[in-house]
Amino acid sequence: MSYGVADMWMLIMAAIVFLGIHFLISGTRLRDRITTLIGERPYLGLFSLASLTAIVWLAMSYNAAAGGDADRVVHDLGPGVRYAAIPLTAFAFLLGVQGLLAPNPTSVQQELAVAKEETIRGVLRITRHPFLWGVVIWSALHVAANGHLASVIFFGTFLVLAFFGTFSIDRKRRRKLGPAWDAFAAETSNIPFAAVISGRNRLKIGESFGWRFWASTAIFVVALFAHARLFNASPFPSGWVPF
Repeated sequence: MSYGVADMWMLIMAAIVFLGIHFLISGTRLRDRITTLIGERPYLGLFSLASLTAIVWLAMSYNAAAGGDADRVVHDLGPGVRYAAIPLTAFAFLLGVQGLLAPNPTSVQQELAVAKEETIRGVLRITRHPFLWGVVIWSALHVAANGHLASVIFFGTFLVLAFFGTFSIDRKRRRKLGPAWDAFAAETSNIPFAAVISGRNRLKIGESFGWRFWASTAIFVVALFAHARLFNASPFPSGWVPF
């Protein structure tokens, strides 16, 4: 077996482990039993350590496999994807970063926010999982724009985790919060804009232009212009490198 093939298999194994610890532990009743035995905080500490270890392994495996003998081209969707990437990634950042900064009962240790009326505002009117849907958009664009096998596996791992993670968190919160969660879920939606389209909520654009919006915008601009230096790949269709 060549080094390139071995590196690709290592990437696949890292992806399986990373997804496994989330889908087989974090979102299941096994998590409930573990937290009953050792407590919530020790579980979160151990799970965070395991997740960080898996991410580092995944990233190192991707760097080793990318450009190797086994890193064949899986698809080529043409230059149109690159032109759509920047505006869609901007939306992903505005959704995801604001989601991280806003109080949200779907976030870690923020369950008490479910009972506060002011929680459902801004990006939570779009989706109750703004961070994860930001990751879905970001990773889907990278899968579309990078057709090599290593990139499809690497970014596809985050796409699968983020998309199915939204449903997993919903089930977990429903078990833990009961009627309070049902009331929150009735006014929000998992799928972006579904609650607005169905009339269960109203989109108020003005709520999204606070400090979280400007923080998200600043982070996106920095990431956009530093991308070529940080990741050796220009996000601009022309291949322009800003500095």
